[in-house]
Amino acid sequence: MKLTLGFSPCPNDTFIFDALVNKKIDTEDFEFEVKLADVQTLNVWALEQQLDVSKISYGVLPRVLNTYIVLNSGGALGQGVGPLLIAKKHIDLSFVDKLTIAIPGENTTANMLFSLAFPQAHKKQFVVFNEVERLVLTGDVDAGVIIHENRFTYQDKGLVKLIDLGEYWETQTGLPIPLGGIIINRNFNVEVKEKVDRLIRKSIEYSFSNYPAISSYVKQHAQQMSEDVIRKHIDLYVNDFSLNIGANGKTAVRKLLNVFKQDFGDDIFVD
Repeated sequence: MKLTLGFSPCPNDTFIFDALVNKKIDTEDFEFEVKLADVQTLNVWALEQQLDVSKISYGVLPRVLNTYIVLNSGGALGQGVGPLLIAKKHIDLSFVDKLTIAIPGENTTANMLFSLAFPQAHKKQFVVFNEVERLVLTGDVDAGVIIHENRFTYQDKGLVKLIDLGEYWETQTGLPIPLGGIIINRNFNVEVKEKVDRLIRKSIEYSFSNYPAISSYVKQHAQQMSEDVIRKHIDLYVNDFSLNIGANGKTAVRKLLNVFKQDFGDDIFVD
């Protein structure tokens, strides 16, 4: 059976899916046609139902739950992994509502977490995540929300942190930060969903069994990051929640969905 599979070229995703897509594990009767894209593009594709299985931001989940369901493996949750609001110089947080802010995509968890912290900040520019720092540095925007590997390198460019949006979430809720999950089309039967879920977990376990070695697949998509930055990225975003979201992780996702003040029911995750 052939399935289309979308995820980002970031080290955490390539680390998770390496063994699966490169058949380092037994993929049983599945073939995967891989589509690599930034998270906002993946979110749009999910809205358009383009892929069978895909990584998404939890920020877009409410808009795709009618056609997709969340798998237990492959996602990104945890403590200390949230997006940061950065600028060229220190700015008092009381002025953020008046600033122009670069956000890495409209339907992203980063946008949702920023909106929770600053509900009156409406001057947003939605861009691809790796453009945020450049726009801040050139002065095209006053501040920006950064994710992924930029968390580890923003200070090297002279940028400063205004607030850790993930820390804000954790302080307010006491829950891990739900960043992104893996969804599968609801039209597949239970056996297919459970098999894909199991294969993703096996893929992660294979990568962990060889860690801290970095595979060539991860390196080739790492945008010239050093191995040290690649490992920091993996260490931060791939954890026990990636193997199995568990009860606490599901509670965190439901808490994030409550922002929409709608009842999405219990049919959110594959059993």
